[in-house]
Amino acid sequence: MRKNILITGASSGLGRGMAIEFAKLGCNLALCARRTDRLEALKAELTAAHPGIHVAIRALDVNDYDAVFAVFRAFREELGTLDRVIVNAGLGKGRPVGTGYFHANRQTAETNFVAALAQCEAAVEIFREQNAGHLVTISSMSAMRGMPKNLTTYAATKAGLAALSEGIRADLLQTPIKVTTLFPGYIRSEINEKVQKTPFMVDTETGCRALVRAIEREPVKACVPWWPWTLIGLLMRHLPLSMVARMG
Repeated sequence: MRKNILITGASSGLGRGMAIEFAKLGCNLALCARRTDRLEALKAELTAAHPGIHVAIRALDVNDYDAVFAVFRAFREELGTLDRVIVNAGLGKGRPVGTGYFHANRQTAETNFVAALAQCEAAVEIFREQNAGHLVTISSMSAMRGMPKNLTTYAATKAGLAALSEGIRADLLQTPIKVTTLFPGYIRSEINEKVQKTPFMVDTETGCRALVRAIEREPVKACVPWWPWTLIGLLMRHLPLSMVARMG
């Protein structure tokens, strides 16, 4: 069992939900996010419910790349090892390309890809030193194809993250270090709380429980929840773009 788990973007949404599920399994947690008040509250909640675990928290803006490396190393020193790092922090805002919102699309691209690269670099650097570890990246079902409207840049960043993860995996095939890419479907969180009447949406607890079950299996890739997203992913990759565009 991988005991010491680092999760970025842990103050809300999927990051917070996964932290709760891993705490139930008796894992020690290294939790980081920008909102330290929420981290403090989460730490108090988890240690009260599971007094046998160690919960470390630190403030981190993943777009501060030097801080990413410093925080990851500080967590490793505090816990002794980092057994698993979950690259979860991300941004969901965006607008159709060419409509005057480059600033929003650029922020999404920088947070979801460049900052994710920094997290992967920092994690794998530690894993190489340890000759052990499990890197988990949280992509999206939207990464399966180019998506229209507000999803265009977001989907592209998540596709880029999936490709980055696969490249890292290829580089580490002959080592004990594992790499998993997860493609979540519609899981309710702060990033989509205003989206209504979405088919196949599951609540945060159900979705995070499915994510943690998938992570524990350590697959190369997984759509989460498995049903119906594995089938939808297959269809998305093969349907005409005109049909995929209606999903946006």
